[in-house]
Amino acid sequence: MNAIVTDTSALRGTRRRQKRVAVEVSTLALILGTYAGWLLITATYGRWSLWIVAPAVVLLLTLHSSLQHEIIHGHPTRWRSLNRLLGMVPLSFWLPFERYRRQHLTHHLDERLTDPLDDPESYYWTPEDWARMRPISRVLLQIQQTLAGRLVLGSFWRIVIFLRGELRALIRNQEGARAAWIEHLLWCVPVILWLTLVCRLPLWVYAAAMILPANGIALFRSFAEHRAHPDAPQRTAIVERAWFLGPLFLFNNLHALHHESPTIPWYEYNARYRIDRERLVAQNGGLVYATYFDVARRFLFRPHDVLEHPTSRVPRIARSIAADPRAGAAAPLADAL
Repeated sequence: MNAIVTDTSALRGTRRRQKRVAVEVSTLALILGTYAGWLLITATYGRWSLWIVAPAVVLLLTLHSSLQHEIIHGHPTRWRSLNRLLGMVPLSFWLPFERYRRQHLTHHLDERLTDPLDDPESYYWTPEDWARMRPISRVLLQIQQTLAGRLVLGSFWRIVIFLRGELRALIRNQEGARAAWIEHLLWCVPVILWLTLVCRLPLWVYAAAMILPANGIALFRSFAEHRAHPDAPQRTAIVERAWFLGPLFLFNNLHALHHESPTIPWYEYNARYRIDRERLVAQNGGLVYATYFDVARRFLFRPHDVLEHPTSRVPRIARSIAADPRAGAAAPLADAL
């Protein structure tokens, strides 16, 4: 493992090091524009057809999620407190920003990427957890290894399982979960008041027609992003030609580049990828998809991978970094399933 990290560091030496600007004007403008667009479109509910309002809000919620991801990685300003304020508004309700931030930064420990013990965003399971899981849960998880299953079942499943894990964290107050949730719920109040009192938009309509589909689009992005592999750089994929979804995901489709250099602003990804493409593709073992249609063609009804992680028996490191405010680890979910 040390040799892998050393080799990766040598490859990363080819990256251009540039001074980050105090304010990324393009990102800041996009954040403000997304909030303004959400306010304007939700306010048209009841005057415009739901067939127009819902897709527009779904796209805005997806973009908002992408922007929260940017903010977690230190954009758009040098000031963390300001960045946090820009990302805190819970337009999708179910995911507290601070919990997302801690878990996602743990996901970026690439030497442990995909390991179910240490990567909170892993879809793999340890053999022990898989063995004690209920049969119906195994079936539902296996269905979600296909893209169709991930999109149909995964959006609801992801939210429910996350909230069940968070309930456990709240009971034990793991990693400041109670404070994070109190802050999150307070931020939910103005969003709910806007939707219900100003827009007259029923929350169940907002959840079913807007939040769940937006979550499904995010799951499409993440579906084939990672695979278990002994060599850490070969665990992260690239989707090259994403003319529509790429901008919506702020070019996180170039995922190997993102994991190598997560502080690059979204508007520099394509230029950087054109320069480093040959090296990145060699480094990730050719784990490249031409488009998201290519991902769908391969995995719509076929599993992306097996669910049992091949190397998950090694000791976990998440516990050793629990005191780091930049990190966090998800509780095992097998008992809940």
